[in-house]
Amino acid sequence: MSSFTRRDFLHHSSRLLAGTATAAMLSRGAVAGEKSARLALACGDATLSHVKQADCWAALKSIGAEGVEATIAEDMSLPRLFHPTRKYSAATPDDLAMLKADMQAAGCKITAFAMHNKFDVQPEAEIEWAAKAARAAQALGVPAIRIDVVNRKVDASDFLQFSIKTLKKVMAATESTGIVFGVENHGKTTNDPEFLDALFAGVGSPRLGLTLDTGNFYWFGHPLPKVYGLFEKFAPRVFHTHCKSIKYPADQRDVQRPMGWKYGEFSCPIDQGDIDFHRVVKILRGAGYKNDLNIEDESLGKLAESERTAALAREIQYLKRCLASA
Repeated sequence: MSSFTRRDFLHHSSRLLAGTATAAMLSRGAVAGEKSARLALACGDATLSHVKQADCWAALKSIGAEGVEATIAEDMSLPRLFHPTRKYSAATPDDLAMLKADMQAAGCKITAFAMHNKFDVQPEAEIEWAAKAARAAQALGVPAIRIDVVNRKVDASDFLQFSIKTLKKVMAATESTGIVFGVENHGKTTNDPEFLDALFAGVGSPRLGLTLDTGNFYWFGHPLPKVYGLFEKFAPRVFHTHCKSIKYPADQRDVQRPMGWKYGEFSCPIDQGDIDFHRVVKILRGAGYKNDLNIEDESLGKLAESERTAALAREIQYLKRCLASA
């Protein structure tokens, strides 16, 4: 008679799950260069709020997008998905069913949840929240979750190891869902490629990757040639995107700048900035990327309200041309 115990079963199951995740990453690599990969054209919910329509789904359609990055709060509400009569949430089965039905009726989808984390302040609560968000993402068919790795409290010399330990727990708590998590290159810490390398290596999970913010590496001060190099370096780990750009004076593009140098002055729509998204799309497709091109335009406040919808529609059309030529 077999002596296959519960412990053996759990060990075997965990190995199968790990193997499945690894196989998913390998299969992604196997399609490197696949031109036919269809990337969803999306808009972050904060950016979408500039579009004056009856609801978020009509707003997406009015600019030519099909997907949205949806902010998910700790109470599992989705506060930036607007509707005249509904408050969207992922907290209960009924909430999920209503949201799923409305997405399907509109022909739209959520391409990522956006968590705004405080792992350094309340790690255990954040891990629990991540697990709930991953289960909701699984139920809705949301493929990725954007997370923050930001340091407010931990001694700087300890923060990398703290982050590795915490994100290992996030990966373990969400393993059964298969949902991937993208750390955004954001702020002082995760725009540092050495920190990202050490974080990914330390956690050691194929489900932990990058929410690639195309503007943030440039904002950090990296020269434009280095920015493209970072896109290429991390492309195999990209699970979700924030597409934004900056138009610096010509003499500032290829040099190291102070972090955040005159961002408010020079931030701009992606079809007007220094970053060539034809090149970005080719890099991502070459690495087998298959999720979204998600606009996060932080320059819209410079425009009159009446001009913002048209500006976003032009950005979507620009991304369509980039996809067609990649």
